[in-house]
Amino acid sequence: MSRHRGIAMDVRLISPFVSALQNVFRTMMCVEVRVGKPYVKRDDARAAEVNGVIGLSGDATGYVVLSIPKAVACRVASSLAGVEVGVDHPEFADAVGELANMVAGNAKKDLRGLRCGISLPNVVIGQEQVVSQSWTAPRLVVPCKTLLGDFFLEVGLRVEKAAHAPAGAA
Repeated sequence: MSRHRGIAMDVRLISPFVSALQNVFRTMMCVEVRVGKPYVKRDDARAAEVNGVIGLSGDATGYVVLSIPKAVACRVASSLAGVEVGVDHPEFADAVGELANMVAGNAKKDLRGLRCGISLPNVVIGQEQVVSQSWTAPRLVVPCKTLLGDFFLEVGLRVEKAAHAPAGAA
């Protein structure tokens, strides 16, 4: 468990997102993702220039952020699309949003016993931006390394309700 201003977050909530990220990159882009040691984000440090943000609601509430430097985001979007995609390309934001959506959707199925809804992705592009820290749930940051470049996965979730028994469980 990680503690943040007196609030606990079970770090096992991170595993579904890490696995989903690795699966999406491997399946969609034939790229392996190596993850570093997760750490608690303790301040509102500047984010990378490109952020795909997904909100979660239901039994677990919070958000998932793919925070990617612009050059890396262009390589990732190009790999996803199969054509050169720069920041000015009309499909750039959609590619980043779809990546965030695939990761969140893939992870959702592995949040065992938790009923969660995921929002449509928001893609925020620009310099000097801050994805603000929530003081109601800790945000765990997972550094990621790929051949396309390095980026971060940030997960800030709080379990609102007890886990439900799986269907068919006695």
